[in-house]
Amino acid sequence: MKNILVLCTGNSCRSQMAHGYLKSMVGDTANIYSAGIETHGLNPGAVSIMAEDEIDISNHTSNHVDEYNGVSWDYIITVCDHANENCPFIPAPNAVRLHHNFSDPSKVEGSEEEIHAAFLNTRNEIKEYCRKFIETNL
Repeated sequence: MKNILVLCTGNSCRSQMAHGYLKSMVGDTANIYSAGIETHGLNPGAVSIMAEDEIDISNHTSNHVDEYNGVSWDYIITVCDHANENCPFIPAPNAVRLHHNFSDPSKVEGSEEEIHAAFLNTRNEIKEYCRKFIETNL
């Protein structure tokens, strides 16, 4: 089974959404992990926006990448520029490393509608990216 790591800065929002979509799309045919170069806790906005698409990530935890030392990665996907540029070395000589910078909806300020729209936009972009990743790689 393939081991897939989704990596972000705080493992609270974008990586959690990608983790949720990848897990729902691949089921038990791959092991999906998400982590951060820091841990910020699970973002309630991410939980809420995923629930709107019937994906439950409420039991996810915010994990540090070091917690997965020893896992033999097949894919490492960074979903923000900061993690891509500042990630500690992950010894995974055979891993395919992919990067896509998704906007961070947790940084958006404004009305509830504007914040919801930011989460919705990022969620939908991540969903499409995950769908294409699976079609291309698995």
